[in-house]
Amino acid sequence: MPAPKNTFKQALAEGKRQIGCWLCFAEASTAEIMGTCGFDWLVIDGEHAPNDIRSIRDQLMALANSTSHPVVRLPVGETWMIKQVLDAGAQTILVPIVESAAQARELVRACHYPPKGVRGVGATAARATGFGTVSDYIQTADQEICLLVQVENRAGIAALDEILEVEGIDGVFIGPADLSTDLGFQGNSAHPEVRAVIANALHRIKAAGKAPGILGTTEEATQSYADMGAQFLAVGLDVMILARNARELAAHWKAK
Repeated sequence: MPAPKNTFKQALAEGKRQIGCWLCFAEASTAEIMGTCGFDWLVIDGEHAPNDIRSIRDQLMALANSTSHPVVRLPVGETWMIKQVLDAGAQTILVPIVESAAQARELVRACHYPPKGVRGVGATAARATGFGTVSDYIQTADQEICLLVQVENRAGIAALDEILEVEGIDGVFIGPADLSTDLGFQGNSAHPEVRAVIANALHRIKAAGKAPGILGTTEEATQSYADMGAQFLAVGLDVMILARNARELAAHWKAK
């Protein structure tokens, strides 16, 4: 039995737009609820949410029967972290703050078994192999891993063309908040200079045959990114969705 087909990776390769959302609660119950909402992909955020390998695993389990594909964002692109989340059953990972082609190549190696890479061959007793029931996992896993890298500062933008030449990267995600701050605009990703850099980056990513991705947190920003050609487009964060709707509900009824 081969590794499960990565339908998200396939959709990106076919040029299909994928609409996603961020999971920031670090709770399996919230992930399960979000998995019923119809998003194409959901990010289990290990960078800014209070996640560890156990809570990531639990959210992967909660999304196992969902049509929403789980994407695990690591706190940093360390080989041992990549190994853990892949063994826990993730097939798509998102790595923040990628600044060079050399760094990107090491991430590709971390996602693949030898001789192509350096991933440890110990998944037989792990969730990734169905605890040994996916008999051909070692032979078939590499081609189903989807690697997304984040370019979110001036160094990454400067190295973008070289990063795009690295074989094994499926998509490049532009981080607007970090990028705008590094450009001197303190999180103002709507500034015209920031928008121009983002538009240019998304165009270059698509032209190189990779999938361009980004997160929008307002209607205006999300529509702008869609118009720029973002393919895997996150349209919100679960914490912000809850907070916004709860505040509006409270204000509505307190005003009566």
